[in-house]
Amino acid sequence: MALNFTTRPALVAYVTCGDPDIATTREIVLAAIGAGASVIELGVPFSDPVADGPVIQRASERALRHGTSLPDVIALAKDIRRQSDVGFIIFSYLNPIMRMGLKQFADAAQDAGIDGALVTDLPIEEAGDYVREMRLRDLATVFLAAPTSTDTRLRMIAHASTGFVYAVSRTGVTGARKQMPEDAKNLVRRLRKFTKLPIAVGFGISTSEQFAAVGEFADAPVVGSAIVDTIERNPGKEAQAVAQFVRQLLSVNHQS
Repeated sequence: MALNFTTRPALVAYVTCGDPDIATTREIVLAAIGAGASVIELGVPFSDPVADGPVIQRASERALRHGTSLPDVIALAKDIRRQSDVGFIIFSYLNPIMRMGLKQFADAAQDAGIDGALVTDLPIEEAGDYVREMRLRDLATVFLAAPTSTDTRLRMIAHASTGFVYAVSRTGVTGARKQMPEDAKNLVRRLRKFTKLPIAVGFGISTSEQFAAVGEFADAPVVGSAIVDTIERNPGKEAQAVAQFVRQLLSVNHQS
């Protein structure tokens, strides 16, 4: 399973595929892997991204202008898989997966060497068919746990998750934040009662200090908006800029 977090804390890096185009996304992903990312979340652009902040919304809009679709993202993963055994997670809203078909999606993901998926707007109570198709193909089902989740719900999320559990550090939309809320630490502590899986913490991590701070209590910080922002601000040299940013994030880690 490529979802082993070999280093701790491990970096889970999110990219919006197709921003600015698929060829550049490929370079960005390879650069992030080369700089030390352990798992890559391949974001599927979507026209109505309810949980995403303005940075990822803009990236989605740019990617959709080029017609980037879920099959394109899977093809990209298959291509990169030939060069890397890093963990790959498809990060998508439910709509593109339903349009493709659950079975077709799971077949294609398995064929591409993808390790699993995180469907942001699929509630655990309605995930039965999806989980079944993914389990049949040994694909990880990563679910989101929020600070507002009850213990009963956290137990359900932990039980249905494989690969790792994604703890959302706060309520609201994605985006870089100055401070890391205490909510994240409490949530990880609560989740630990129900699972031995690695726990990744996301939403708002943008500096090496925050990365190291999250690494004190979680297995893997997830960095998304800050990477997408780096891509947006460095037209023509996206891959180099992302590699530099990832190395910088991990630098505190390696000094300790």
